[in-house]
Amino acid sequence: MPHKPKKPCKWPGCPKLTDGVYCVEHARIVVQRYNQEQRDPAINARYQNDEWRNVRENYIISYPFCEICRKYGRLVKAEHVHHIKPLSEGGTNDYANLIALCHRCHSRIHAERGDYFGKNKVYTY
Repeated sequence: MPHKPKKPCKWPGCPKLTDGVYCVEHARIVVQRYNQEQRDPAINARYQNDEWRNVRENYIISYPFCEICRKYGRLVKAEHVHHIKPLSEGGTNDYANLIALCHRCHSRIHAERGDYFGKNKVYTY
C-alpha cells in the first residue's frame, strides 16, 4: 500500500519532514504545553499514571487498527485508545470500555460529544 508523502513540520523554522502535523520532537512539546496550560488537572491526573500507560500500550498491541474504520473495510493505524464511557462519567479502563481509533475517528467522536467545540457545535468531515 503506498504511503502519503511526508509534510514539513508545522513548528516555525523546523526543517524536518513528518507524517503528522509536527515532528516527534515538537509533537512532544505541543502535548506537554497542552497538558500544562489547557487540560483540567483532574483529567490530566487520570492519564498520567503507569496503570493507564500499561492498559493503553497493551490495548494498542491487541488492536493495532482503528476499529471504526475496520468496520468499513479500511485498515488505518490506531493512534488513540478511547474510553467508550468516559472516566469522568464512571467509565473504567476495562477492555470492554475501550476502543482503538485513528486520529480522525477519535476527533469526530469528541466533536459529536461537544468536547472540542461546545455542546451546540458539531464538526463533521
